[in-house]
Amino acid sequence: MPITDIPLLGFAAASGTGKTTLLTQLIPLLKKHHLRVGVIKHSHHDFEIDHDGKDSFRLRHAGATPMILVSKHRRVVISEFPSLQEPTLDEQVALFSNDDIDLILVEGFRHESFAKIELHRADLNQPFLYPNDPHIIAIATDSDLNTNLPQLNLNQPDEIAAFIIQIFLNYES
Repeated sequence: MPITDIPLLGFAAASGTGKTTLLTQLIPLLKKHHLRVGVIKHSHHDFEIDHDGKDSFRLRHAGATPMILVSKHRRVVISEFPSLQEPTLDEQVALFSNDDIDLILVEGFRHESFAKIELHRADLNQPFLYPNDPHIIAIATDSDLNTNLPQLNLNQPDEIAAFIIQIFLNYES
């Protein structure tokens, strides 16, 4: 289990199930309850958020790491990893401050031990994760399942947000 005082809830599913779509719907619903929500999204791809020709890109490619780009609107920290090994969830959680956040939602890191909601779409014919992951606390699905886990309607983000607030966070709205 990641070491943090901040509640951490993952969303686990096969690619194409709609994890990011669901998170983009959940975040505003949770914010309506005055929750400060952070997100950690794992990617298996190399990605570039900076672009050739920008000063920050030039500074990073000159060897600056970390490289912090900041304005009155936002901040981004770009760190190059010295070796190509998978990051751990603990390393990412450590970047959050307990004073600034009430809940961290995680997309990815599904093989690590922390509370997760599994997403399942029947038409994708993907195997379930919950039989092999004791950290799955509920399933958001578009079908009826024969399981003792709480079942949430994948197409009803309000229902999933209510579960997070009332059950996962033990929070009365």
